[in-house]
Amino acid sequence: MLLFRCFAWERNAASRAEGGALFFARALQGDGRHDAPDIYGCLYMAERPLAAVVEQLARFRGTPFSAAMLHRRGLPLALATISLTDTAKLVDLDDPSVLVRERLRPSAVATRERSRTQAYARDLYRRHRRVAGIRWWSTFESSWLNVTVYDRGAELLQTMETRVLGADEALLADAKERLGFL
Repeated sequence: MLLFRCFAWERNAASRAEGGALFFARALQGDGRHDAPDIYGCLYMAERPLAAVVEQLARFRGTPFSAAMLHRRGLPLALATISLTDTAKLVDLDDPSVLVRERLRPSAVATRERSRTQAYARDLYRRHRRVAGIRWWSTFESSWLNVTVYDRGAELLQTMETRVLGADEALLADAKERLGFL
């Protein structure tokens, strides 16, 4: 499965090192949808490049766009193409039968209340020890599917390509339109 991750990239970093596409930055986690840094680290990725970029730029929606939005902690935003091995097991929260089995309601999966999403992610992590992560739909567009990979699935990931997100590219223009940048 190919996934896409938009993140602050240190160009000279190895893929699994700090600043690399596959670095699990537990020290920076805590506010994210499925974060539980006391138990695990996680990477947030998407099945479509546009979804990955939108998720990263969403905090700025409704404001005038500026090139500074394409940097985090002094590093450029990049888009990585990442392969998740076909043998990886995910809890697919886009599957109604899985929601029933896990006793989750769609409204709990799509909520912006982080205490609720973090709670079910912790529960899934603890109960499904062989699962690499969670597959869920984006709150920006329900047809966009995202994947959260727990750090125990790190060895199932491989970086295929990483490139800086350019201010003039069509992908960024689509993301800006979706987010309503002024």
